Amino acid sequence: MSLRTVITGTGSYIPPHIKTNKDFAQQEFYAEDHERIATPANEIVEKFKDITGIEERRYVGNEFTASDMGIIAAKHAIEDAKVDPETIDQIIVAHNFGNVLKHTIQTDVLPALASRIKQGLGIQNPNCVAYDILFGCPGWIQGLIQAEAYIKSGQAKKCLVIGTETLSRVIDEYDRDSMIFSDGAGATVVEGIDDEHTNGLMSLSVQSHCSEETYYLYMGKSNLPNSDPAVRYMKMKGRKVYEYAIKNVPLAMKSCLDKCGVHVTEVKKFFLHQANEKMDEGFIKALFKLYGIREIPSHIMPMSIHKLGNSSVATIPTLYDLVKRRVLDNHTMEKGDIVMFASVGAGMNINAVCYRV
Repeated sequence: MSLRTVITGTGSYIPPHIKTNKDFAQQEFYAEDHERIATPANEIVEKFKDITGIEERRYVGNEFTASDMGIIAAKHAIEDAKVDPETIDQIIVAHNFGNVLKHTIQTDVLPALASRIKQGLGIQNPNCVAYDILFGCPGWIQGLIQAEAYIKSGQAKKCLVIGTETLSRVIDEYDRDSMIFSDGAGATVVEGIDDEHTNGLMSLSVQSHCSEETYYLYMGKSNLPNSDPAVRYMKMKGRKVYEYAIKNVPLAMKSCLDKCGVHVTEVKKFFLHQANEKMDEGFIKALFKLYGIREIPSHIMPMSIHKLGNSSVATIPTLYDLVKRRVLDNHTMEKGDIVMFASVGAGMNINAVCYRV
């Protein structure tokens, strides 16, 4: 038998406040050059839905923060895994903006979100090490990869990997891209298990492109004319991100499959970062094309973006939790199924993991 990194518990927190596309129909939108976009807002919103697939998104309540959501998702994952929290060796929290209080734009990462979550879980064991990672939207997958490294090295047996984000508090309402983003949290308990059936993490692929791609996502002033340049919001060069991702993500996915000798047709489900429906569909088409396959099997790509939007690091663990609990569009997984996690985001960073359920 060999030590495998296995996800033994999942949990998520889906915020209660729904913001529909209709809520943006009266919004004034401005371009990067601060000129008002003449197209009527309702037409902008309709085109946005056609491209991204997003119909609505979730925003967290005013009194909640990213760490609050992370605590709730973590509690669900710990309960699902049926583990004693005091036996957790590491708490790895992926985010990009820390805790951002409602009606502010200031990031708060002192103390780290992982420390706050450890306190919120009531864990007293000082050997449970809590720390944050910043890796853009692929942060949760990168946390999973770090947990694998510590488990395989013998330095950890159980890790809690969390992705949590409140993007609704760092977006510029005058920017069309603001309609993409949302809030949420997902968590997983990951354990090192001697498993004769070889389930668990099978292979991984990670890349960072930090030349001209570095600032495809960045912090900048509002698109609103005469806005305060000292107040900065999350900004995205959407076309550049799309072109970069559609070229590089399928290659990283194939590299991950090649490393463990798995053919693309053996993958039962692809859990992709929920950033853009058309882009995710493009990833799958491009990946299968690399194998000379043009007919894509149906029902292999669960999607949550239509109702939940893009919650960054939380999208994949939340999506996996929903499918695992069989509450998403009849998607199911069986023990022994091979699945793939893949994401792309600020940095620019890409990662992929091949995993046997």
